[in-house]
Amino acid sequence: MLSQTFFAQEFAIDLQLRPRAEYRHGFKTLVPDAADAATFISQRSRLNFNYGSEKLNAYISLQNVRTWGEVSTLSASDANGTAIHEAWASFKLDSEFSFKMGRQEIIYDDSRIFGNVDWAQTGRSHDAFIATYQPNSKNRLDIGLALNEEDETLFKTDYDVNNYKAFQYAWYHTSLDNLNLSLLALNTGFTFDKNGKQEVDYNQTLGAFVSFGKNQLKGDASAYFQTGKIADRSLSAYNLAGNLHYQINSEFTFGLGAELLSGTDMNSTSDKMNSFNPLFGTNHKFNGWMDYFYVGNHINSVGLLDISVPLKYQKEKVTLQLVPHLFSSAATVVDNFGNEKDNYLGTEIDFSFGYKIASNIDFQLGYSHMFATETMEVLKGGNRNNTTNWAWAMFVFKPKLFTHTTSK
Repeated sequence: MLSQTFFAQEFAIDLQLRPRAEYRHGFKTLVPDAADAATFISQRSRLNFNYGSEKLNAYISLQNVRTWGEVSTLSASDANGTAIHEAWASFKLDSEFSFKMGRQEIIYDDSRIFGNVDWAQTGRSHDAFIATYQPNSKNRLDIGLALNEEDETLFKTDYDVNNYKAFQYAWYHTSLDNLNLSLLALNTGFTFDKNGKQEVDYNQTLGAFVSFGKNQLKGDASAYFQTGKIADRSLSAYNLAGNLHYQINSEFTFGLGAELLSGTDMNSTSDKMNSFNPLFGTNHKFNGWMDYFYVGNHINSVGLLDISVPLKYQKEKVTLQLVPHLFSSAATVVDNFGNEKDNYLGTEIDFSFGYKIASNIDFQLGYSHMFATETMEVLKGGNRNNTTNWAWAMFVFKPKLFTHTTSK
């Protein structure tokens, strides 16, 4: 008797084009007096190459991110050029162990601590090594490592990139009947200057994420704690969150969510930092789409309490979402005269409409409005009485250019 092993190799090329028009009049911050709205069109263009076989997988994603008009129509060069968003390879040692290394997106759970920040035209990716142990379909353990330098050098040099210096983490996931549980232990190092010399402080993020669903009810909850040091200050912070979603019928879903991220009192006399940092999460997904919190801002600040009531309608090709947010500070806010302010920061209303034109063409648009308080004005500046809103419209094209499969 003769036996023969068959395996397949696949090579695919696909494209993503994503032009997005925006009207910004209070996006991320309150509007100063006499400031006019910004209007522009940005575009992400990605070309993705994917190879897969029984043992080896490899992926390269090239991208160009531009604002329409940033170079003239006769320009001989591009302002940003083409960048490598992802370039990684993974291979399997056997049915349980695999390794992945290179420039890659890292996404876990609801993307609160690790996410690809896909809303941003650039997106987020890491230079990292990940070892995976997966004994079965219900259990998985990832060990991740990253070590960053600016260049190949002969001796130690400072790392001045706006980035972390290194991280090490372990992420474990298990699936039960109606419940999924993940545990995360992350050690992250950031550089800082101390007496003219660069040093590295490490802080630790420890926590769990659980999601569940049965019949029309779905939900999730998470708890993360941070300790260690940051910029020579002791850190003690936490993040607690929970969300419930009830599917009223095949089209309507009603939700209720709350998230608390601890903060540091503005009048604190302690050297301890109590502000939680979501680190590498897709923060645009959380705390309002106007990005007032934790999207390149609000780090090491007074924290946040966010109560949201998401409503969703989905039928065939149409998706509608309406998400009100009620924001409050988690710690004490003090104005320039030393007066403590009310914790209520404001209310944001987010609305989006999506229509699937074809299997590889989507159209989306959205509108958000912020009703800010005097306390928000203390934090952000600007004038809370000015109209604060943001609108956008976006096409997403995802054509598959080439797919080829061979069997041996």
